[in-house]
Amino acid sequence: MSAGRNADVRELQIPLQHRSPSLAVLSLAQRPWPSDPETGFLPQHGGFWDHFIATPEPKYCCEACRLVLCNPRQTECGHRFCETCISEQLSKPNPVCPADMEPLFKDKIFRDVCCHREIMALRVYCRSEKNGCKEQMSLHQVMDHLNVCPYFEVPCPLGKCKEKMMRKDISEHLSWKCKHRETTCEFCMHKMAMTELQKHKETVCPSFPVACPNHCTFPSILRSELTSHQHECPKAHVTCSFIRFGCNFKGLNQDMRDHESSFASEHLRLMATRNTTLEAKMEDVKGELLERYKVLPGLSSRLSETESQYEEMRENNRQLEQKLTAMQNLMSSHSEKLLEMELELRSLRTIREEVETLRGTVESIRSRVATLEGGRGGAIPATHTLGSLETQLSRQDDMLSVHEIRLADMDLRFQVLETASFNGTLIWKIRDYKRRKQEAVASKTLSLYSQPFYTGYFGYKMCARVYLNGDGMGKGTHLSLFFVVMRGEYDALLLWPFKQKVTLMLMDQGPARKHLGDAFKPDPNSSSFRRPTAEMNIASGCPLFVAQTVLENGTYIKDDTIFIKVTVDTSDLPDP
Repeated sequence: MSAGRNADVRELQIPLQHRSPSLAVLSLAQRPWPSDPETGFLPQHGGFWDHFIATPEPKYCCEACRLVLCNPRQTECGHRFCETCISEQLSKPNPVCPADMEPLFKDKIFRDVCCHREIMALRVYCRSEKNGCKEQMSLHQVMDHLNVCPYFEVPCPLGKCKEKMMRKDISEHLSWKCKHRETTCEFCMHKMAMTELQKHKETVCPSFPVACPNHCTFPSILRSELTSHQHECPKAHVTCSFIRFGCNFKGLNQDMRDHESSFASEHLRLMATRNTTLEAKMEDVKGELLERYKVLPGLSSRLSETESQYEEMRENNRQLEQKLTAMQNLMSSHSEKLLEMELELRSLRTIREEVETLRGTVESIRSRVATLEGGRGGAIPATHTLGSLETQLSRQDDMLSVHEIRLADMDLRFQVLETASFNGTLIWKIRDYKRRKQEAVASKTLSLYSQPFYTGYFGYKMCARVYLNGDGMGKGTHLSLFFVVMRGEYDALLLWPFKQKVTLMLMDQGPARKHLGDAFKPDPNSSSFRRPTAEMNIASGCPLFVAQTVLENGTYIKDDTIFIKVTVDTSDLPDP
């Protein structure tokens, strides 16, 4: 940022994050520190609850929660608050400072970096002091210490266990206390969690001994061998292997051998009957296939005819498309000729009107000449009259030229007023980006000015100025965007220097709408914001507003056009 921005102004641009409503106040002993030091270093609400070695000075305490300040913010009236506490105050209607009841304004609250640095240097006891840790450190070293503190309570590293223990007790917990510790099945030597061991043995362990479901004489069988045992178990219930041929015998495995030997002849008879039935079905299928084979030549000829008809229809369709294209071209040429004829007719009408005008002018001149010739008796008066007429004609031409100039000036002013904004917001549409960028690179047109816009009908007059190829530090790498205060007709009624907050923005034309923007408050000591004595003041803005790689590779350029938005805060402007 060039003229018009300083360090104090940048502090005002830091947004305050809104947090959850206030929590119940707990004593230090009751304060539950999160188990993860990375995320639990800062309190969720209010100030630090740490046990400080020396009692902190009152200047380090929040005016709202009275705890040691966390991310301190200082108000316009000089009081300090925690970041979450001031956010809670600002969320109330008509917020006031609880220390002196002065009104609070969000844009006049800034981050107190010096106070924050001093607080982080204060000495504290370890947060695991109640567990036996005696370490002392500065506040900013707390997080590093908690990452290695043997007394800090952490969850079980296995994840499924919900217990917490001190870091020094993790190895003991994992060795024999944790229900989810890793163990080995003594039957299959497979490793698993302790909680899954019993279920593993009862359901899926392949080496676990199980009893035969048929209650045979075998005392125990490995679960992996149970399926093969079922085929050999004498107590297993089986059906005759000739069931598909019609044998319906069912019994124990030990009785199946007697059945097969005694019913062998019956099994052969069933197989012969089944074979005869299959041969009859084969003959029927063979006859049906022969009948269908006789129909195939006729179907083949019909298919060939259909294919030839399809090709003929395709050829006809192609010819129709060619005729349609020719007709379209013919109609297009006729339309162009009709347009040319219409333009010629318009020009003829114009010429005709001009001829009629010239004819009237000639008739007027003829009548004036006749009048002059009728008075030839006095040559000197006629000459004098003609000279007077020529003088009047010249004077009329001069007046007409003046009116034309004034008309052009009024037309220009009307066009500017049509595009002007009177609410402090400018939407600037820049077309032909590529051509204008090349002109800037070639140093033909380094910068572009927007149309003027105003804070009101009788307010400040302003415009924007852009360098598409960058200016100063951003030349060749960035797009530079500046804000310009112009001389207006009502400057004598306005307050100077110009103090309104200015926001510059490059609009994203994609669906994400990720606009790029920056904002600043004018420096009252800068000449850029004093009352203009020339047509416009020196521009003030951002030489490094946006990198050209970001601009040209994103969705900020569409149809070779970019949009720039400039907003001036008019909320606290008095009436002129």
